[in-house]
This record gives sequence, C-alpha cells and structure tokens, in this order.
Amino acid sequence: MAKVTLSVNGRTVSGDCDDRTLLVQFIREKLGLTGTHVGCDTTQCGACVVHMDGKSIKSCSILAVQASGSSITTIEGLSTNGELHPVQAAFKEHHGLQCGFCTPGMVMTAVDMINRHGGALDEATVRHELDGNICRCTGYHNIVKAVLAANAEMHAGRQAAE
Repeated sequence: MAKVTLSVNGRTVSGDCDDRTLLVQFIREKLGLTGTHVGCDTTQCGACVVHMDGKSIKSCSILAVQASGSSITTIEGLSTNGELHPVQAAFKEHHGLQCGFCTPGMVMTAVDMINRHGGALDEATVRHELDGNICRCTGYHNIVKAVLAANAEMHAGRQAAE
C-alpha cells in the first residue's frame, strides 16, 4: 500500500491505495469525484482527462503514486462560485454534447488547449488537438464550435484586462 497526497480542486487530500492504482481510479473510487470517466483504460478515448499541475493528462495512463504531490483539477473543479467555466458554458450553448460521456474529457482538453494557444486557435488546430478524445455520438462539429467560442470569449476577456 502506498500513501498518496494530492491537491485536488484546491483541496489537499490523502489516501492509501495499492501501488498499481491508476489516478483515474483514485479520483473516482477514493475521492468520489465521478465526473472523470473511465472509457478505455488504454489512453485511446480521452474520457479520463484531468489537469495535473496545469496540463491535461489522461488519468488512466498514470499511477496515483506517480501523481502524489501534484495539483489535480477535475471537471468538478472548473466552475467557480456555482458559475460554469467559459468552456463548460460554451459546450452547453453550442450543443457540444449528446450523451455526455466524453464531455468532461473534451472540456478539460479544451481548457488546456485554450490556455496553451491563447487567441491563436482555428478549426484545424482544434480538430487536431481533439484527436485523442473520442466522441461516438457527434461529428465533432458542435464541439469544435464550442471550443472556438470559448476561446474567443476567454481571449477577449484577457485583452480587456490588458
């Protein structure tokens, strides 16, 4: 058994787990944060994407003990004071989801993408960067629209602040 201590959504948490426990299992089973989904366990689908130290990772590809000491943000940690994050709001407004299973991973990937690219996002870049996230319900059109809309809103907010 290993002792894992993380900052998850701004809160320090600790727990014991088997050395082979995946981060996604720790998040879901030990912490009860079930917004991060398990889709494939092989890093193919992207349903398990979370942010570790500010960068998106597939939490089925890392052991919980490897993440110990890190800062993790899950889909539950994106909203602030009950207000949806701009990416979450854009997915809602632009109908970027259907069944919703892939949505948390898509949203987390999109937030990271927007943070890395700033205002320099276009449709081709969004489609390329979503390549590791699988949605079996949509043709990605509304997902791409949602990411671009959130990027425009978040970038406009940065320009206004400067």
